[in-house]
Amino acid sequence: MKLIGIRSLQTIQLRIIIIYVLLILIAMQLIGVYFIRTLEDSFYGNFNENVDNEAYLLADYVKDYLDANLSGTSGEEQKTYEDLTVFIRNLFATNDTEIQIIDANGIVVSASGQLQEGIVGQKNTQTEVSRALQGIRSNERTMIDVDGKRKRAVAMPVQSDGKIIGAVYVVASMEGLFDTMNRIKQFLFTGTVIALGLTAVLGIILANMITAPIKEITRKAAAMAVGNLNQRVNVLANDEIGQLGNAFNDMTYRLKDALSSIEEEKEKLASILSNMSDGVIATDEHGRTTVMNRRASAMLGLAEDESAVGRDVAELLGLRRDALDDAVWTEGGSLSVKLRPSGGGEALVARATFSPIHRRERGVTGTVVLLHDVTEQEKLDASRKEFVANVSHELRTPLTTIKSYLEALDEGALEDPALASRFVGVTRNETERMIRLVNDLLHLSRFDSRQTALTLERVEMLALLEEVADRFTFQAHQRGMDLAIAIEPGVPSALVDRDAVDQVLDNLVSNAIKYSPDGGRITLSARRTAGEASPAGAGWVEVTVRDEGMGIPKKDLNRIFERFYRVDKARSRNMGGTGLGLSIALEIVKMHGGTIRIESDTGQGTTVVFTLPAAAEEREVR
Repeated sequence: MKLIGIRSLQTIQLRIIIIYVLLILIAMQLIGVYFIRTLEDSFYGNFNENVDNEAYLLADYVKDYLDANLSGTSGEEQKTYEDLTVFIRNLFATNDTEIQIIDANGIVVSASGQLQEGIVGQKNTQTEVSRALQGIRSNERTMIDVDGKRKRAVAMPVQSDGKIIGAVYVVASMEGLFDTMNRIKQFLFTGTVIALGLTAVLGIILANMITAPIKEITRKAAAMAVGNLNQRVNVLANDEIGQLGNAFNDMTYRLKDALSSIEEEKEKLASILSNMSDGVIATDEHGRTTVMNRRASAMLGLAEDESAVGRDVAELLGLRRDALDDAVWTEGGSLSVKLRPSGGGEALVARATFSPIHRRERGVTGTVVLLHDVTEQEKLDASRKEFVANVSHELRTPLTTIKSYLEALDEGALEDPALASRFVGVTRNETERMIRLVNDLLHLSRFDSRQTALTLERVEMLALLEEVADRFTFQAHQRGMDLAIAIEPGVPSALVDRDAVDQVLDNLVSNAIKYSPDGGRITLSARRTAGEASPAGAGWVEVTVRDEGMGIPKKDLNRIFERFYRVDKARSRNMGGTGLGLSIALEIVKMHGGTIRIESDTGQGTTVVFTLPAAAEEREVR
C-alpha cells in the first residue's frame, strides 16, 4: 500500500491537483493567520483596557470609604464596609469578575461574591497587591486558576492626598474572550475546507486535460521499451504537448539508426578488449563479474574453460570485500594487488584501477577494473629506493664523524698535538672510507652500464694465489692466522683480467681475516672443473677461499651478494667495509662468464667458490 501511494504521488495529474490545493491552503492560512492575529490583538486590547478602567474607577470610588476607616470612628467604619460590599456585589453581579478592597495594611476589607466572604479580614499576599501598596501602578498578571480557567489580575493603588491608603485587586475571567476567538477560528476552518474541496475538483478537471496526451505518449514509449519501435502518436495541437509528440515521432526514427550503430560499436569494443595488453574486468553494482577479457584471465591464472562470470571481483583479486573502501566503488580509485596464479608460478603485482559506471537516476550501476602489470616496475622501484637509502646511510656515518672531529679541532683540540694527531687520523680514515665507497659505487655503475672492459691475459693460478697471500701475510701474522695455498696438479692457467681478479681475491681474503678468530686458518685453493666449455673453449678453473670464522646464517645466504647487505651491520661498518665488496666480486666473476657461490653456516666457517675461464688465448672483451 505504501509503494502504491508513492507511485501515485509521482503522476503529473496528482501533482497539479496537489499544487492547486496547496496554493489555496497557503493563501487561506496566511489570510486566516493575519485575520486571527488582528482580532486577538483587538480583543485583548479592549479586554485589558476595560479591566484597567474598572480598576481605576473602583480605586477612585473606594477612596472615601478607606478615608473613613482611617478617621477611627468605629460605627462609621462598620457601616462603610457594609455599604462598600453591597455596592461591589451589585456592580459586578452579572460577570465573573472578582474584586477585593484592601486597606493599607494589606487586609481585605471587602470582597465580591459569596465565595469571597471567607477572605474578608485576611491579608492578601499576592505580588501585585504588595507592589500596589508600594505605590506602583502597573501591576497585572495573567494566570490559570485551579479550575483551569484563564484570568487576568490587576492591582491598583488607592491614594489620598498623596498617601497610599489601600488597593483595589480585580481578577477578571478571560474565558469569554477565548470562546469568541475559538468560534471565529471554527468559521475560518470551515471556509478553508470548502475552498479546498472546490479547488480539488477544478484541479482534477484541469489536470486531466493536460495529462491525457502525455499518458498516450507514455504508453507508446512503454511499447518501444520492449522492442516495438513502430510507434507513432497523434498530434492534435501545436502546443507544448504537441511539440512533445512531434519530438517522440522523430525519436523513433533516430532510435532505429542508433541501435544499428550501437551493435556495430559493441562488436568493435569486444575486439579491442580481446586484444588489450592490460586486463579488464566489468562488474555489476554488487561487484559480481559480468565481462572479462583474455588478458585478465591470464593474469588471474584462470583456465581457458573456467568462467569468472558471476564471481565476486574482490575474490578474484585476492582481497577481502570489507578491505575495499566504499569510495573505490562509488568514486573510483586504484590500489596495488598481488595476483597468485592458481597453477603456481611467480606472483604478479598489478595496479587495479576502479572506474565506476554511473547511470542517471540509478547512480553507480557497475565498475570497470583495469589491471596493469607493474611487477617489473615495482621491483625496479624497490631496488632504487633501497639503493638510495643504503648510500645515504653509508655516507652519513663517516660525514658525521668527520664533522664532529673537525668541530672538536676548531674548538681547541688543535692546540693539543697528540689529540689533534689522533683526530686528524680518524678524519683521514673516514675520508678514505668514503673514497673507497665512492670508488666501489663507480665500479658497480660501470658494471651496470657495461662500460668496463676486461683486458684478459694468461695468469698462472699458483702465482696469482701466492701474490694474494703475500699481500695479507702481515695482517694474518698479527692475529696468529695461517694462510695456506692448495693447488691441485694439472690446474691450467686462467684467461682473466689480472687486476679485476686480484680485486675479487683481495675482498674475499680480507673478509676471511676480518671475520675469523685469532689463530685461525685460511685456505686458498684452485682446481680444474669439468662441465660446459668456457668462453675461451678450454674449461674452467675453480678457486676456493675457505676460513674458520663465525660463518653466515643460512637465512642470509640468498642475500649476501646484494649491495650494502651486511649480516652483522654494526661490526662490518666498524671494520671499514662498504658492503659492496661481494657485489663487485659477483659482477667481476659474471663478466668473466663464471659463477660464484657461498657455502656457510653459523659457527662453521665460510667457503667462497668461484670459477674462471681456463686460458686459451689473450683477448679483450667489452
